Amino acid sequence: MGIIRSSFSFLMGTVFGVYVAQNYDVPNIQKLSTTGLLIAKHIEENYRKPKKKEEDDH
Repeated sequence: MGIIRSSFSFLMGTVFGVYVAQNYDVPNIQKLSTTGLLIAKHIEENYRKPKKKEEDDH
């Protein structure tokens, strides 16, 4: 009885998630996260402090 009771909320969440995904327009999370990472990388490259140039001729 313990394993059924402990996995009940997981099973109900899975069933609810499948229902929502089939009946509603749910955004693709992987696509959103990839887009967010690309935007963050672009912002970091644009606003990064320039590297100091070391002169080789001492």
